Amino acid sequence: MANRAVPNILVTGTPGVGKSSISRLLAERTKFTWREVSKLAEEYNCLDEYDPEYQCPFLNEDKLLDIMEGMMTKGGNIVDYHGCEFFPERWFDGVFVVRTNNTTLFDRLTARGYTGKKLEDNVQCEIFETLLEEAQSSYKPEVVMELQNDSEEQLYKNVDTIVEWIERWKEENI
Repeated sequence: MANRAVPNILVTGTPGVGKSSISRLLAERTKFTWREVSKLAEEYNCLDEYDPEYQCPFLNEDKLLDIMEGMMTKGGNIVDYHGCEFFPERWFDGVFVVRTNNTTLFDRLTARGYTGKKLEDNVQCEIFETLLEEAQSSYKPEVVMELQNDSEEQLYKNVDTIVEWIERWKEENI
């Protein structure tokens, strides 16, 4: 898939860090296709039995990957998901790991109704940089970038940063 005219981008991070906000604004600016993995999984029946501990269904990763394979070939995708290790490395030209401070994350997740173990585990994921480490171990170092997203100002700055990255990618790859 290296012969794309436009890059594919993965926006990943702990739930509540602002992945979807960045992805939505980025899609509006770039006209890339925003692929919310959670919505794709629901739309294409890629969800298995329900996990009562985390109050969500399990993702059938193999089925999802089979469905997404054709979507990823021509480029111009923004994939938004809280995990990244199961996606093929060849799909992405840029991997953006969104981070936020723990107080902000706690407030955002509480507002979403997260409680108990689900809330605690997600905040700990951010504290221990779990998603950043996952991205760094799954993709080449030169394609993984970390974005801090604590405020609305940073949100717009992060979108600008990715748009600038896309322009550089086009100059270097076309």
